[in-house]
Amino acid sequence: MADSSMTDTANAQIGNGDSAESLSDEVKKKAEELKEKANEYFKNGDYSQAITYYSQAIEQNPYVAAYYGNRSFAHIKTESFGYALSDASKALQLDKNYIKAYYRRASANMALGKFKVALKDFESVVKVRPNDKDARAKFNECKKIVQMQAFQKAIAVEENHKSVADSIDLASMSIEDDYQGPRFEDGGVTLKFVTDLMKTFKEQKKLHRKYAYQILVEIKNFFIKQPSLVDITVPKGEKFTVCGDIHGQFYDLLNIFELNGLPSESNPYLFNGDFVDRGSFSVECVVVLFCFKLLYPNHFFMARGNHESVTMNQMYGFEGEVKSKYTSQMADLFTEIFNWLPLAHCINNKILVMHGGLFKEDNVTLDDLRKIDRNRQPPESGLMCELLWSDPQPMPGRAESKRGVGTMFGPDITSKFLQRNNLEYIIRSHEVKPEGYEVMHDGKCITVFSAPNYCDTMGNQGAFLTITGDDLTPKFTSFDSVPHPNVKPMAYANSLFGMF
Repeated sequence: MADSSMTDTANAQIGNGDSAESLSDEVKKKAEELKEKANEYFKNGDYSQAITYYSQAIEQNPYVAAYYGNRSFAHIKTESFGYALSDASKALQLDKNYIKAYYRRASANMALGKFKVALKDFESVVKVRPNDKDARAKFNECKKIVQMQAFQKAIAVEENHKSVADSIDLASMSIEDDYQGPRFEDGGVTLKFVTDLMKTFKEQKKLHRKYAYQILVEIKNFFIKQPSLVDITVPKGEKFTVCGDIHGQFYDLLNIFELNGLPSESNPYLFNGDFVDRGSFSVECVVVLFCFKLLYPNHFFMARGNHESVTMNQMYGFEGEVKSKYTSQMADLFTEIFNWLPLAHCINNKILVMHGGLFKEDNVTLDDLRKIDRNRQPPESGLMCELLWSDPQPMPGRAESKRGVGTMFGPDITSKFLQRNNLEYIIRSHEVKPEGYEVMHDGKCITVFSAPNYCDTMGNQGAFLTITGDDLTPKFTSFDSVPHPNVKPMAYANSLFGMF
């Protein structure tokens, strides 16, 4: 994350009427050296350090559009889309002909699902460069998405939200004689089925679509009956494990089970959202997790993350992966299921677990969370949005979100929320951490992230945490990534997003 004081200093300099001409050659040279250093970190995938040195370059010389453009790109890589938008706009303020800044701003807006806004930036580039084939391709692709969304919206109204699950005819699906994969025993999911399924997926083989559809229909029916805030009781002496983002890294998910044991009634788990996207084995991850939920409904828990949404799935690969491995209809069914995932869990009335974080408003209670109508796509504001998108900050108070949605919240906000609701601490995920976890806010805000070497580039460890019913002090286990088949992350991502 960029040092906001550096940005403020740069903005103040610009606002005071200073100009590039007022800077010495020595200062400009120093800024260029810092930019080059940042570029090296960027090339090596260390985007946080890249942001630090781009910020230092800007502090030295706040009049170079490329510094802001480069930092904007680094913010996109770290999913800080709000900061990316701000930097791209600042670059264009300095140089309206700086084409890359239009691309950066469009990319950030697309990541936030604002395709119409992104289209305007592509349109600007096409006007400036009418013969640029690459610019024209991006414009056409984004326009196609805008038109498709408008069409889908019209269809949804027309069909009056017919359920995909209700339209599936399982009886008409036959299983071919030569199918060698896992089969249901006694008509449903058993431990043998799940262990066979994990072996099948590990060998990059597919589950028959009939079984896949049956699992999805059953899990939807289960989640519909769940509250938005699920209460969990961990008995004295019993262990409970919380995992963070998995992001389609199936082989790392298997490694968690190797390290910590398979889920069972005596080894319960909570997976805290973002099961899919970016990693190219997202179908395998989420189907296995759904199977464990069906197998151990009272000892295996799943929460919604910000990536369990249509926009994210369209951009970051899950929708493309489901269409490639199964059908477009199944992608729509996943959307229906994700809409019913619980938003938060409360363990022993003392630990609140959510994917993102806390809220823009004070006085939020657990009862407020229980009342959330969650069967929808995540809104751009409000409690549901903040549960999925917010992030902690070390400074007191609140700040505009680095992501462009949700809020940043400080230690005082966490402390007041915990006191109000008689809680001890919160657990959240949503952010890559070098060791897979981070303890902030005097131990009251814990981040756990379980996708090591995120996107095959970040070099981070993953982690999970465990507590026991009579000792809620978290114990952390960090782990490294394991090898996976040669299918790159984002292999199924939207082609437009891959253009940046």
